[in-house]
Amino acid sequence: MIRNLLALVGVLALVAGGYMAAVMPGMMQLMPGMMGAGMKPIIEVINKDPQGLMAAAGNLAPGAAEETATMLGRWVESKGEIGYTTVWERKVAPGVTLDDIKAALESVATERNIKAVGELPLSDELNARGVKSGVLFISSYCNPETARKMVDFAPSMAAYLPCRIAVVERADGLWISTLNMDMMLKMGQNMKDHPELLKAATGVRDTMWEMIERGSKGEI
Repeated sequence: MIRNLLALVGVLALVAGGYMAAVMPGMMQLMPGMMGAGMKPIIEVINKDPQGLMAAAGNLAPGAAEETATMLGRWVESKGEIGYTTVWERKVAPGVTLDDIKAALESVATERNIKAVGELPLSDELNARGVKSGVLFISSYCNPETARKMVDFAPSMAAYLPCRIAVVERADGLWISTLNMDMMLKMGQNMKDHPELLKAATGVRDTMWEMIERGSKGEI
């Protein structure tokens, strides 16, 4: 009887292993690395407070898993480049200049009632110092009331203020980017008990999205 049970367990293990290999070959390849010494610090955190981990996961906003998958895909695509992983970016259309982009950003800011709070024309400063540089321009925006509400909700979010748009000249032309706001809204604490904050923060998210969309086209 025991021998038969052991045989059954063995067959089930083989079937399960075959299924994993066929359906999730990527996971099978990852398993050795996931159990390696490099993963030890992460395993230690999980083992130290598994209930805390589950509580944190249970407090995430809707869409957290999907957004995590999107970011993981970008992280893999970029071979681990954290900047690429955490931003939205668009290639600027041919013929659209930095001045065109600035005009588009100003137009969106006016329509969306978000305040321009500063510009950092880094390439101008570098060129003035005799250091040759392609376009490197940063523009900052903030809705003070929303910022205050967000910091009251999560004080550490102050480190992400203000919102920024970057325009960078690369080998293939101009690119415009901003921080992935869905990362903040979907992967942070659930704001279901703070509907006014969620509405305001979503409005800022939509504004920054519109800025890179219209900025990339020079669309006023």
